[in-house]
Amino acid sequence: LQTLLIPKGSEDFNLHRLSGPRLTAQEVADAVEAMPMMAANTLVTVTDWDIFKLEEAQRSQLIELLEDIPEYCTLLFIYDTVAYKRDGKMKKLPAAIDKNVEVVEFQGQSRDALVRWLQKRFRALDHQIDLTTADYMLFYCGTMMDNLISEVSKVAAYAKAQQITAADIDAVAEPVLDARIFDMTNAVTARNYDRAAGVLAELLRMQMEPIAILAALGKELRRLYTARLALDGGKDRVWLKELWSMSSDYPAKLLLQAARNVDHDWCRQAVKRCQVLDRRMKSERNMDSEGELKLLLMELAGGR
Repeated sequence: LQTLLIPKGSEDFNLHRLSGPRLTAQEVADAVEAMPMMAANTLVTVTDWDIFKLEEAQRSQLIELLEDIPEYCTLLFIYDTVAYKRDGKMKKLPAAIDKNVEVVEFQGQSRDALVRWLQKRFRALDHQIDLTTADYMLFYCGTMMDNLISEVSKVAAYAKAQQITAADIDAVAEPVLDARIFDMTNAVTARNYDRAAGVLAELLRMQMEPIAILAALGKELRRLYTARLALDGGKDRVWLKELWSMSSDYPAKLLLQAARNVDHDWCRQAVKRCQVLDRRMKSERNMDSEGELKLLLMELAGGR
């Protein structure tokens, strides 16, 4: 779209990049209404802005904007790390989207396709990777192919043997947030508080927002809770995999292994603690969010 709409050299005037979550409808409107300069069009990209969590006044302003986009402007909402999930309770905003917006979903590759692709790329670099290790790499590095390309190159350059191992991946690959959070919760359930605190400290050093860390931690604890329920109810990893729409058995196996170290009450209390802290972070001013996260981790480890 940028190539089609924005002449080279005019990006500073005609390409406007915005991102959430603190974005306001007025900021989007200002960018949309900015007239093009030395070109016929403008392009406004808005990344990871959850429009269904806006306050009513913000939603109303956004609806008005969608109803009256200038002909010279193309407004593009991009959902990358934030999921595009419509709220079925709302009426006006979904109606405005249906009327004025073209929704296009770019589906990720299936697990089998990604494994074959990983094996092909490693073969091109004179290495081999088996199914189990490929599953581990997808868990550890995520399933975004553009990111995996660089990770494959790093691992292949590091590996001494032709066969790639999990140790090779651990040594040089960059783990995604979900893998880091699993490592942290797994350390808690294994009573290794030092390891869990180390992972949290690393995430904070990377300047990751505490609320984002808490959201990922809460999701992982909910998954762990369902894994404990699966064990108690005689369910297997297939049930867990389907419940969480996992692309492979590998994360389901890891969850079930971790769930064996905790009981039902610990899981329930852990999820409740996350919910309470989430509400506090979103409502209290001047909170020491980093300190509260560390305290939560200590409480989880103590409860274990």
